[in-house]
Parts: sequence; structure tokens; C-alpha cells
Amino acid sequence: MVLRVDAKIVIVGCGISGVAAAHRLVNAGFQHVRILEATARSGGRIKTGRLGDNIIEIGANWIHGPSEGNPVFRLARQYGLLDPEALTPENQTIDVGGHLPWVPSILTSSGQKLNTEDIYPAVEMFNELLNEGANFHSQGGEPWASVGDFIRSEVQKRAAEKWKDVDAATKSLRQCVISNMLKMECCFNGSHSMDEVGLGAFGLYESLPGLDCTFPGGYEGLIKNLLSELPSGLVTYSRPIRCVNWNNTEKRGNPVMIECDAGEKISADHVIVTVPLGYLKKHHSALFHPPLPLHKLHSIQRLGFGTNNKIFVEFDSPWWDAACEIIYLLWEDEDVMLDQVPDVQRPWIRKLFGFTVVKPTERYGHILCGWIAGHESEYMETLSEQEVTHSVTQLIRRFTGNPTITPRRILRSQWFHDPWTCGSYSYCGKGCSFQDLENMMEPLPTKGSQAQPLQVLFAGEATHPCYYSTVHGALLTGWREADRLISHYSSISPSEPPKSKL
Repeated sequence: MVLRVDAKIVIVGCGISGVAAAHRLVNAGFQHVRILEATARSGGRIKTGRLGDNIIEIGANWIHGPSEGNPVFRLARQYGLLDPEALTPENQTIDVGGHLPWVPSILTSSGQKLNTEDIYPAVEMFNELLNEGANFHSQGGEPWASVGDFIRSEVQKRAAEKWKDVDAATKSLRQCVISNMLKMECCFNGSHSMDEVGLGAFGLYESLPGLDCTFPGGYEGLIKNLLSELPSGLVTYSRPIRCVNWNNTEKRGNPVMIECDAGEKISADHVIVTVPLGYLKKHHSALFHPPLPLHKLHSIQRLGFGTNNKIFVEFDSPWWDAACEIIYLLWEDEDVMLDQVPDVQRPWIRKLFGFTVVKPTERYGHILCGWIAGHESEYMETLSEQEVTHSVTQLIRRFTGNPTITPRRILRSQWFHDPWTCGSYSYCGKGCSFQDLENMMEPLPTKGSQAQPLQVLFAGEATHPCYYSTVHGALLTGWREADRLISHYSSISPSEPPKSKL
């Protein structure tokens, strides 16, 4: 049974959460659904590009945890967008706890190549501490305010005990490994430093089983398939909005009025706002009239939203081993366990923790993807392509000891300076709690108000209580807000509720 509902619903943003919400509402029988998208394209932070003849992901890269509990995986399988190996039961049951079992190559700033055994004790200690850090949210009360503070202090303590028989050079190297792991963790979290990631809320993030996989034809294929099932003309592109006027008290007319930059005014019964947290942090005061309630504003401020950029580097031939999947770059003077560069501009390249190898080679050729987070990453965006190429070339030559290696071409992402995202994705900052994520997803007006309910709803990855920063988290929130409206208009459950904890 399908509802026939005449309520006017406007969705702000044509990323995965906006598309997912529209898809579910239209399928449930809502007649007047419209998406307003500020840019000329759909997908938001899902953005597939090209480097030469090769498909690359400028935005979202993997399906994190491709298993039955992941709606992105189920849709990708339904649309036939995945390689056969990603669909095997073995691939779906591997539980890596959010850390990929990549085959590493470890290079140092003096041009040495290390064995995995050389760095293993430090990696083991680091992962042990990350797991311990993730448990504080359930225990109540944390010994340090941030993950960075906790890891650094515990490494000092445990190294003195566990590595007391180790010579000074080995101990120093292991501490350099910790610096590198902290930089890598900044990329995972999308933070400038792990000192900005709250220890108490660190464990709220949950990973799904399954070995992360990619889309051979590009992540945007998922968006295209979902949009193809919506009525044509449902999305209006290049239509930024200026203000969401809600709680309209006029007796007649709709309670929400959306003002667009172009001057158009659109009245609606409900608006689902799916803009990134970075945009919300910067523009909330102009975006909502009346302003957002204080508790919601405080949560927007407490939650973190940082930048994680990629630098794709193509070569004529590989200089790394055929089996290699990740290359770690260890600076031998970073035994003070740093994850940020003191003077961002000159040595910004030091923040790049390493490269992942874009595989399979038969499909992509010889491409590495460098990962860099934080203010150094934001500074990198301001440089010319020539300057970035020069820095990356010098870096690789130094770490390989080979002065002749020359990239064919590079391409980098620039998420911080994208005016509609202002960064990459969210994390729980210092002082964050589960309540902040609850506040993020709370619709307006808040409970207890006499006004018409569900005027402004909120979706997007930063509004998911345990899958924030992921595509599946974003998609589930789009479904969640659509379901909120469906159940508001009817007691009929949607035909296929999302398999989530919400």
C-alpha cells in the first residue's frame, strides 16, 4: 500500500543523504518532493574524476564494511556496480575493526627501506591504545581530554617499561612510527591533530564487518542509479539557498519558506537540510530564521569538521613492489610524536603520512594516492599544481634515494576551499558526547512546541550517531528523515526499513 501525500517537501542538497530521502519519499507516494542543489552536479562529497584515462575518486573512496548491514553495499550489489570478489561471503565476513590489513612498504627520510618487523612493536602498541581509547565512552570519565594526549602520555609510560632493553636508536625509530600513525589517524578522522579528537566520544564510531571495497566504474554510479529512479525535473541545480524561514505563524500558507540566492521563494510544509557540517558551522546564523536553538548550536560548535585531501600521482612505471598496497613515510627526526607541522607553509608536505597504491594495476595503471589532513592540507590547496608536483617529487626522491623518479601528472582534491563543503567530514571533538549527535538529528520545532511539527529536518553524515563520516551513515540519515515524515503522515511502515540502529 502506497500513501498519496500532497505535503510539499523541499530537500536542500543533492548528496547521497538528500537523494536517499527523496527516493524513499517518492516511493512512499509523496507527490511534491523537490531537491535544491547549490552546485551544477549531484553527489556532494561523492565525486568521481579522471587522471588521464583512469577513473579516480576525488571524494568518498571506499564502501567501509561491505556487508549485509551496509545499505550502500546492498544498493551497489543491486545495481551491479561491484567487482565479483567484493560480493563473496569471505569478503563480507572479514572483520578488520576499521583498520585495513594492507601489505606495507616502509621508507625513511634517509632513503632506507625498513622491514615490517622493525615497526611492528610500535604499530601494535598504537593500535592497542586506539582500542583502549575507544572504550572510555562506555566507562564514563576519561583520563585525558583528547585521543592525542592519551596516546602520547601512554606511549611514554609503556615504552619506558616494554622497550627498556631496546637501544636508543630503535626506541627513537619506534616513536617516529607513532608520529606517522598519528598523522594517518588524522586522515581517518578528518582532523588537524588527534589533540582535537575527544577521547570520551572516540568510541561512539562503529565499524561494520567486510573488507573495504571500491566501485570499478566510480562511486558516482551509485548516485546516478538512484537519480534515474526519480521523476525527471525533481532536482534543481545551481540553486543555492539564502535562508530557511521556519515557524511561519501566518494562518494560511505553509510553515516554511525557503529563499534562494536567485530571489526565488519556495513555500513548503517540510524542509530536509542535508548540508555538510562544515557549511553549517560557517553559515548557520544566516541560514535559519528564527535562529537554531542554543543546544543545537552548541553541538554544531563542539562537533569537529576537518579536511582530509588526496594527492593522486601517476608514474610511467612503478618504483614500488608489486604486492605493496601502502607506503609509509617515516621522518627520522619526529621521535617527539608529532602529528602537526609547527610552521605549516614550508614543511607542509611532512604531514602526508604516505601513499596507498591504487589497485588493480591492470585497470588503473601506476597511480599512488597520497593522504594529508589538517591545516597543512588546507594550505596545500592554495598552491599551484606545479608547486605541489615539485614538493611530492622531492619527497619521493628523498625517501626512495632515487633522484630520477618523476611523476607523469598529479591531481589533488581541494575540499576545504570548496564553498559548499568547507572541509571533508565530521568527527567528535573535545567535550563531545552522544547527546551532541542526538541534538544534530533533532527536527524543528523541538518537542513540546505548539507549532506544526517536523518543519525542519536534518540529515547528512554528521547527524548519524555511530556511522558519522561515512557514506552509509549519510544514506541512513536520509532514509531516517524520510521515514520520520512517512510515519507522521501514516501509521504504515515503509516497505523496506533501513537495517540500522535508528
